[in-house]
Amino acid sequence: MTDSNIETIHQNIHQRQSIGQLIEPAPNTEQLEKAVQAALTAPDHHRLKPTRFVIVTPEQRAAFGEHLAKALADLGETEPAQLDRVKQHPFRAPLLVLALTTLQDHPKVPHFEQILSTGAAIQNFLLSLQVQGFATMWRSGAVVESNWLKQQLGLKEQDLISGIIYIGTAAKAIAPRAEINSQDFVKVWQAN
Repeated sequence: MTDSNIETIHQNIHQRQSIGQLIEPAPNTEQLEKAVQAALTAPDHHRLKPTRFVIVTPEQRAAFGEHLAKALADLGETEPAQLDRVKQHPFRAPLLVLALTTLQDHPKVPHFEQILSTGAAIQNFLLSLQVQGFATMWRSGAVVESNWLKQQLGLKEQDLISGIIYIGTAAKAIAPRAEINSQDFVKVWQAN
């Protein structure tokens, strides 16, 4: 790998940001497949493959919004304005992808490692979409805790909806990420 390629990879990682205003175009099937393939290379102890993706196409956003409202009601929300508001969430972007974590009981792979594996998969997914020219927003919110919604997605109660990923093209340019002083977050370990 050349120094130029290494620099390009680091620039892509450093420039990744969540973008709240997303418009068409969204990735096509081939572009989305590239992102999924990148996601599935995430670290995965004993290759349990805990990560799953569910695509919500543009045509299914209204129906998914209804599901989000039912999920919020399942959690006890009764305020009509809040239920109507969550119905509109899928229209924040032209394409949505749900990231799921199917937890397995394994003697050598605790649940937290499986959750971290999905987190790494999501980051790979986001970076792949970004390098292909798309913008994303990784969200969760109360609805991901709904057992009713988990059941609709074929999950067990212990499984996780690890995020709703909104995908499209940035509606406007955003300021670059501020430089981070890594020294504020790193120290060298020394034995006492």
